[in-house]
Amino acid sequence: MASFVLIHGAFHGGWCFDPVVEILREQGHEVVAPDLPGMGGDEQALREASLDAWADFTADLCRDLRSRADGPVILAGHSRGGLVISATAEKYPDAMSGLVYIAALMCPDENGLEAFHAAAPGHDDILAAMQPEANGAGLAFAPDFAPEAFYHRSPANLAEAAVSKLVTEPAATLASNVPVTADRWGRIPRTYIECTDDRTLDIAFQRAMIGLSPGTQVVTLDADHSPFYSATEELAEALLSLA
Repeated sequence: MASFVLIHGAFHGGWCFDPVVEILREQGHEVVAPDLPGMGGDEQALREASLDAWADFTADLCRDLRSRADGPVILAGHSRGGLVISATAEKYPDAMSGLVYIAALMCPDENGLEAFHAAAPGHDDILAAMQPEANGAGLAFAPDFAPEAFYHRSPANLAEAAVSKLVTEPAATLASNVPVTADRWGRIPRTYIECTDDRTLDIAFQRAMIGLSPGTQVVTLDADHSPFYSATEELAEALLSLA
């Protein structure tokens, strides 16, 4: 059996993966879907959060699973979570067996905000919805725009519950560069799960990122930016196929 570490995107927590986690565990796989340290914290916690610290945290989870099981350890990230798994893989390439980017930022030469700006004007509304908080240490996402940006094809009850759980994102993490190299990050098998009806990272932007990383396996889902809600079974099936 495989083990999965699922890293959430900006403003979210591990709770967003709950529907997929249930399916993976029913199939006998180990799954960890943590809340990243500092998310939704006070000013000090937000300022202390960093991609480097998140990479350490994530690698520890991968190593713990590897110590308890013989199967592959699959590290997956959604949206901004793509920056986290890239940073983890570059720093600790032996901690995981494969990488999965779920409608995620896979930016070899740019940080997350630079990538959004490069895709403008299509993403200007997303950038405008990110509002500084906690003396500039964090960013909050406008709740009235979240359903349109993240969940427009997701079940209404799940979307409503998700909006109520969104938290402040550490500002520095989204604006951090993740330099990756061919002999570390590049040696790990990777899959990109693209979502064709994504309004946060539109499909053209996703495919542009894929084009910057030759050798990436691609799975296509007809889903919004939150396939764990809008295409739960299909996302779980894609992850299970990698196990």
